[in-house]
Amino acid sequence: MMNDLSLPLPRDADWQPVCALHDIVPDTGVCALLKGRHVAVFRVGDASPRVYAIDNIDPNAGASVLSRGIVGSIGERVVVASPLYKQHFDLASGECIEAPGHSVAAWPARVFADMVWVAL
Repeated sequence: MMNDLSLPLPRDADWQPVCALHDIVPDTGVCALLKGRHVAVFRVGDASPRVYAIDNIDPNAGASVLSRGIVGSIGERVVVASPLYKQHFDLASGECIEAPGHSVAAWPARVFADMVWVAL
C-alpha cells in the first residue's frame, strides 16, 4: 500500500484507475472489476486516508462480497470481516486470520491526483 499524493505512479506495475478517493466512504470498501478480476478496494481513515486492495471473492463462500465487509483491526492489523462467514482478512497481505489456507491475493494500491489506483 502506498499513498503519496505527490509522486507519479511507478512504471513497474500495471496501474488501473478505480475511482476518485472521495467516492469511497471512509472505513468502507468498493468492488472494482479490473482485467476481469473482482477486487475489493478499501479506504481506511478520513484525515490521512490509506487505501488497500484485496481479491473480492470470499474463498470460504465463493461469493464476491469482501468489499461489503466490516473494516476494523485485530491488534496492529487492519482487517475486513467477511459479511458471510465473518472470517477476518488482513488488508495489507490478504491473509485470512482464522484460516491462512483461505487467504486472498493483496494488490498494491495508492492515491494519486485524488484517484485510487490498483496495480495488478
